[in-house]
Amino acid sequence: MSSNNDFRPGLEGVVAVETEIMEPDREGGSLRYRGVDVEPLVGKVPYENVWGLLVDNDLNSKMPEPEPYEPARLTGNAPADLQAETARLSGEWKLGKLNEISDEQARVDLGRLSSQMMSIVARSARLADGKTDPVPDAVVARGKTAAERFLLRWRGEADPRHVQAIDTYWICTAEHGLNASTFTARVVASTGADCGAALSSAVGALSGPLHGGAPAYVKPMLDEVKKTGDAAKWVEDTLAQGKRIMGFGHRVYRAEDPRSRILKRTAKELGSPYVEVAEELEGAALAALQKRSPDRVLATNVEYYSAVVLDIAEIPPPLAPAMFACSRVAGWSAHILEQKKTGRLFRPSARYVGPAERSLS
Repeated sequence: MSSNNDFRPGLEGVVAVETEIMEPDREGGSLRYRGVDVEPLVGKVPYENVWGLLVDNDLNSKMPEPEPYEPARLTGNAPADLQAETARLSGEWKLGKLNEISDEQARVDLGRLSSQMMSIVARSARLADGKTDPVPDAVVARGKTAAERFLLRWRGEADPRHVQAIDTYWICTAEHGLNASTFTARVVASTGADCGAALSSAVGALSGPLHGGAPAYVKPMLDEVKKTGDAAKWVEDTLAQGKRIMGFGHRVYRAEDPRSRILKRTAKELGSPYVEVAEELEGAALAALQKRSPDRVLATNVEYYSAVVLDIAEIPPPLAPAMFACSRVAGWSAHILEQKKTGRLFRPSARYVGPAERSLS
């Protein structure tokens, strides 16, 4: 029987798994995928090879290209379309249960699903733009990288700046430990469900604003500050109203989020018009937050400059969660495989705090 002191709301600080996939430097120095520093990879290898590093522990391996497939019924709401279509693929492709197939077959299933999930988001985004005519496969096939093919599937063209912005964003957010969506994927995988079920459940966990949705709120925030012309006053007024300033603080890092550093540099290199106002707001927010909570480290996190980089690629804020899901298929896939190999079902305990035995008569 667990003691009362064992209860941790939200499982905060509870070690649930041992993993070989990712290691964050909590002091903000670097981000490592299977021991490899991510920062030197950006601009050197495309996202699909980082997928290979995370899933296969091999930077020469890569996510496969998507096979021909027509989604059943897209709505233009990319997160919802992605969750529904990923679950549907389980039946369409007759995917086997994780406890009944080999590790090799699971890896094949995850590769097929990962690349198809990107294609589903691109198709949904195209529909949201009011375009019902699909881009021919021959046009999409001209793309040399996953990011380029994604843009071709969506818009029929791929601006090199947009490709670089998306590729950098995807690499920086491909994996980050046992967050809500990754934990969800592992819990579902632990039941022996198929890979489509595990991935679609992760998408569902990612659709909430508290995990993965923050970049959608950052750009409107920057627009407000740009309009007022006074970042310090905007921060003061926002905090006085009890509102949260998105893009600051992280449960893992106690200093600068290394992903934020990479994305900020990319935003500058690609000439984002939001860099100046973003830096002004960043400075004002950090000063105000430190003054309010001198004992806490509230540094800039990945969501803040993710919004700026995604804006370079003209990604509308509502699409941000689905773009995050596209990047995270690598991490999710790696964790699903790792969980499969443990053969262990998740079954945490709960402490009852309801009424004592009673009669309703």
